[in-house]
Amino acid sequence: MTRPAYVAVDWGTSSFRLWLIAEDGSILGERRSGEGMTTAAQTGFAQVLQSHLAALAAPDDIPVIVCGMAGARQGWVEAGYIDTPASLSAILTGAVSVPGQARDVRILPGLAQRDRHAPDVMRGEETQLLGAIAAESKGEQIVCMPGTHSKWVRVVDGQVTGFSTFMTGELFDVITKHSILSHAVAGAADQPADSASFEAAIKAAFARPALATNLLFTARAGQLLHGLTAAGAQALISGTLIGAEIAGALSSAGQGAAITLVASGRLQALYEDAFRILSLPFATVDADAAVRRGLSAAARAIWPNNERKS
Repeated sequence: MTRPAYVAVDWGTSSFRLWLIAEDGSILGERRSGEGMTTAAQTGFAQVLQSHLAALAAPDDIPVIVCGMAGARQGWVEAGYIDTPASLSAILTGAVSVPGQARDVRILPGLAQRDRHAPDVMRGEETQLLGAIAAESKGEQIVCMPGTHSKWVRVVDGQVTGFSTFMTGELFDVITKHSILSHAVAGAADQPADSASFEAAIKAAFARPALATNLLFTARAGQLLHGLTAAGAQALISGTLIGAEIAGALSSAGQGAAITLVASGRLQALYEDAFRILSLPFATVDADAAVRRGLSAAARAIWPNNERKS
């Protein structure tokens, strides 16, 4: 019978994901909830974790490896940051122990870019990075991790040399809900998707990212003057933000750098479409699979005898 080896947890700001991992690396159980850092800070991190462990009947003696916002200053225990440039393997060795727990609980650190002209931080995405890129990888790779705050990371010969955060998802939410353009997208959910408007917006913003805020306003002007639909306006806003993001992210990339997209669901489809529209070669890695692989790599480094390689 396959025995549990450790528990892997991805603890975000508003989400909680937990996997019970066997000695051979297989998944024995999974739990998901909305008990992210914000909720857990009120309920109690230890209490939230224990409720999910009990639901899976996880043995009391197996350890837990955690990534994400549980390690933030406002989280369970601050795990700090590894400064870039840094090797991918440095993330594995920076885990912080949670005191006062009956079992061994470790939280992985984030990554920090302390350049005064381009300060940046990430927490949680570094574990996806571990699972998406081999520590011994060669050459330059550009990793795109879209989300509320999209992360673009440059990795050269297994070294994280720098990264950039783009507030694309949050801006889309604010613009479509709290700006004058909210009226332009009203009823978009009841209309078929407008792929032509998305494609045109991607191309326009990628070619002229400095005009992004002007291009966004054409969602309103296009409705007033040319009968642009609500779905078209939504596609235009989305395409403009994503196109400008990609242009900015690739502005400092080397020629021929490979793009790895780490995503799933709707975001995966949107960014794959954008890369195809722009004729940019890429490879996709499932976001859930990446974070599990990253957590597994950390668990193997910390507790080498707990998991057999399958």
